[in-house]
Order: sequence, then structure tokens, then C-alpha cells
Amino acid sequence: MITKPATKFYKIYQMIGTGFYVGYIPVAPGTVASVATIPLYFILRLLPWTLYLGITLLLFLVGVKAANEIEKGLGQQDPGIVVIDEIVGYLLTLFLLPKTIGFVVGGFFLFRLFDIFKPFGIRKIDQNPNLTGFGTMADDAVAGIYSNLVLQVVHLLIK
Repeated sequence: MITKPATKFYKIYQMIGTGFYVGYIPVAPGTVASVATIPLYFILRLLPWTLYLGITLLLFLVGVKAANEIEKGLGQQDPGIVVIDEIVGYLLTLFLLPKTIGFVVGGFFLFRLFDIFKPFGIRKIDQNPNLTGFGTMADDAVAGIYSNLVLQVVHLLIK
């Protein structure tokens, strides 16, 4: 429950931060947000890679602000309703990879594993109380980058 909306734009931040309210789904909202990102991915893949990356970076920056405002409103760090981080993380996972169902599905599972288990320093980012909205976004972005690197290696091996 929202204790105190932080700004007059809180509703906009809430809409963005929750991935157009996907974050309110009661079971596995992060997983659902990752699945809901797939159509967005296929749309963005029609654009030049620089625009794909630019839009993803913009979503990251707006996500930092939205996550921060939601965290202030709820009085808690990285609340489950914030799923813009999963959206950005999954888009980073699939960046510059072949547009095949194998990479989309493999990327989904790999990203979810990195996001849930938070290895290789991801947990430190997530648990840093000084990072607030940035930490909420950055841990999933790093999980997406790790996932992308693994998939790039797989792509090189199967080429």
C-alpha cells in the first residue's frame, strides 16, 4: 500500500515502474514482466541497434526515477511491484543476438536465473541501501548483461 506519493507525477511513475501495472500481478510479477517484454523486443529489433540501445537506456533512466519514487511512496527498497527493471534487463539480455525463438526462450530462462540468484556481485548492487532506485534498476541490468555475454558465447559456438 502506498503510504505517501512522493511527487505530483507519482501516478505516471507508478505506471512506468510497474510496467503498465504488470507489477501488480500477484504471482511472479517479474517473470510475467519478462514475458510481457517479448513483443516489445520484437518491435525494437526492427530498429537500428543504436536506437534499440538508446530506447533501452532511456527506459533504464526513467526506470531509476520511477523506482525511486515508488520506493519512497511505499517506504521500502526494491518492492516487488517495480518490474521496469526486469523489462530493461531482458532487453539487454537479447541485445544484438539473433532474432530466433531459441535465443528468446534461452535468454528468458538465463536472465531469470541471473535475476533470481544474483551471482557475481549482483546481490551487492541489489542490497545497497544507498543506491535506491538506481540499485533496483542496476542489478537487473547487470543480470541482463551477464545473460547477454553468455548467449553471445553460445552464438559464437553454434555459428
